[in-house]
Amino acid sequence: MQRPSASTLLPFVRMALAEDAPWGDLTSETLVPADTQSVAHLCAREPGVFCGEDMFRLTMQQEGDVAVDVFCRDGQRFEAGDTLATASGSARAILRAERVALNFTQRLSAIATETARYIAAAAGTCARIVDTRKTTPGLRLLERYAVRCGGGHNHRFSLSDAVLVKDNHLAAIEGDITEALLAMKARLPHTTHVEVEVDRIDQLEPVLAAGVDTVLLDNFSLDDLQTAVGQIRGRALTEASGNVRLDRIPAIAATGVDLISVGALTHSVRALDLGLDFHIARQL
Repeated sequence: MQRPSASTLLPFVRMALAEDAPWGDLTSETLVPADTQSVAHLCAREPGVFCGEDMFRLTMQQEGDVAVDVFCRDGQRFEAGDTLATASGSARAILRAERVALNFTQRLSAIATETARYIAAAAGTCARIVDTRKTTPGLRLLERYAVRCGGGHNHRFSLSDAVLVKDNHLAAIEGDITEALLAMKARLPHTTHVEVEVDRIDQLEPVLAAGVDTVLLDNFSLDDLQTAVGQIRGRALTEASGNVRLDRIPAIAATGVDLISVGALTHSVRALDLGLDFHIARQL
């Protein structure tokens, strides 16, 4: 699992901190003495899969002289009541960083936790659980990493990475779909992956005739999914998409599809309940 480097993550941290305290933290700077030292514990209020250790550390350390110890690693499961990390040092710095550090770790851990649930539901099948581009604008890199921490896989990262011909693209095509796809492939580098979305079984053969790499079966019934997988018979990868919920994963995976794309991994997760508890405060 490739982990984003600190230099890649720092712009996210700096942007979020600047948004949260553009001219300083009025409360802490007028209430808490500058020399007060504190220890704060990142605690889990519910079980889950952790993601965000580097974001927590970098956020705390950007605000001042703060030492961070992380006890739960990205991708590791934890239970309610576990201490995931501690931050010790300037109370003002910890208080300035608190909300941003929690926002990152709560959302990323929620995505990792939700992904792990989908992975468990597909266990024993060949289906991979993959994410979509339905991510928070500007945070795709982080959210896609959280999916991997939960055991999932990433779809194309952006519109520039691969071809995915969807229904709106096909609606804009005049004439024969096979010929249009072949003409498109002739203009692409030979290494480019080509995927085409279909929403009816009768669309399969014209698409397969163009030699595409993946067929996205959108909003197919379970019966039609199984029929489509059998009809494709290894001529392309198969991806199920649309109306994908956790309770439907076992049945969808059982049809034999290669991929199940799930927008819900990133677009509608509930932030995991993590808290930052101050336990020691003193003045030097």
